[in-house]
Amino acid sequence: MLSNPLSARKGNLIAAAGMFIAILGTIFLYQTEDGSGLHNYAWIFSGLAIGTIIGTLAAKKVKMTAMPEMVSLFNGMGGACAALISAVEFDHVYRLYRLDNQSFADAVPIGHYFTISAGAIIGGVSFAGSMIAWGKLNGRIKDFSFKGQHIVNLLVFGFILIVAGLTYWSQSSITNIWFLITIISALIYGIMFVLPIGGADMPVVISLLNSFTGVAAACGGFLYNNKVMLTGGILVGAAGTLLTILMCKAMNRSLKNVLIGSFGSHAAASGDAKQAGSFKEISVTDAAMLMSYANKVFIVPGYGLAVAQAQHTCHELEKLLSDKGVEVKYAIHPVAGRMPGHMNVLLAEADVSYEKLLEMEYANDEFKSTDVVLILGANDVVNPAAKSDPSSPIYGMPILEVEQAKTVIVNKRSMKPGYAGIENDLFYQPKTSMLFGDSKAVLQKLITEIKSL
Repeated sequence: MLSNPLSARKGNLIAAAGMFIAILGTIFLYQTEDGSGLHNYAWIFSGLAIGTIIGTLAAKKVKMTAMPEMVSLFNGMGGACAALISAVEFDHVYRLYRLDNQSFADAVPIGHYFTISAGAIIGGVSFAGSMIAWGKLNGRIKDFSFKGQHIVNLLVFGFILIVAGLTYWSQSSITNIWFLITIISALIYGIMFVLPIGGADMPVVISLLNSFTGVAAACGGFLYNNKVMLTGGILVGAAGTLLTILMCKAMNRSLKNVLIGSFGSHAAASGDAKQAGSFKEISVTDAAMLMSYANKVFIVPGYGLAVAQAQHTCHELEKLLSDKGVEVKYAIHPVAGRMPGHMNVLLAEADVSYEKLLEMEYANDEFKSTDVVLILGANDVVNPAAKSDPSSPIYGMPILEVEQAKTVIVNKRSMKPGYAGIENDLFYQPKTSMLFGDSKAVLQKLITEIKSL
């Protein structure tokens, strides 16, 4: 059900119900080594109640524009949970081997320790990286990089592996100190891993960190022989990895290039933000006239539409034009917005028919026969520099080829560059007209004008 947007909501509810049953089954049916069940029900259900209340309130109050950072925040909590599970298991086996006066390597099978350390390291990286991604998405943290940062990151990663090995082979009383250093190093690596990656790559980073959390959770399933946790973690890890690969393919870039290239960072793009020429504006009345008497209109949604919370107004405009006999469709770029599928979720909230949402490849085939393209807050995903300017940081990235349409109307608040910080040559082309203002206010004015025609 999750593979189809029409049934995804129902599939998500069924998955949540299944997880709820699995949690109850674990609590009441799980048998410990001595044959007894779990204890401390008051603590367990208090934690469940607190988490449920916080999660429900946060999900209900979050705005659609803040959905990407909420996804990143929740994903970070999953990574932290997996790291804590590994920490608790390490403490458990550490106390046992200390009581038996053995070396850690003699007391704990290497496979068991590998699972503990993998869960702690991957979970720590996912948590710290997701927190940085969350800060970047809400504007509290800026891109930061320095010369040789990727080499430093590799050194930190190597240090983590060395310390993890020392933890296992150490025969001193400071084995727990080595493990603590391992976790702290993983947190530092998670921060340094995400800091230099630019804003335009955030959808890919979120997807990658999500797969990390899944793998870390699967490690927890191994540790406690919990089939649900193991299966769920593997599913999340595999799906997140596959989605990351698909996102990179949509951007025509390798994952290595995303992680090392820092595409979209303000530092990388600052030299590219130049004035490309003069632009022309269009009035709301003229825009309404063009769309009312067009045969086919494409709407290209972007982050600006989400910021203005204008998805319902956009759907109203679509229905109004359709009633006038205009064929209206939406062109969806795979990395539009701030997270994978952001525009699909946004329009689904407004009950836009899924059949009207065309993926990039299919939309590009139809732009030549399109009379008007209305761009609502999208920027980098329609930038022709991706095809024509080899010096551009986005060169080679597949885009929505809106310039093939007869007329292009771009709604933006101002002429400022998009999230990647790159000037858009589309805005200065003869076919393009700028319609400035808040998306919701502009759409409402368009609706009023079209009704009066």
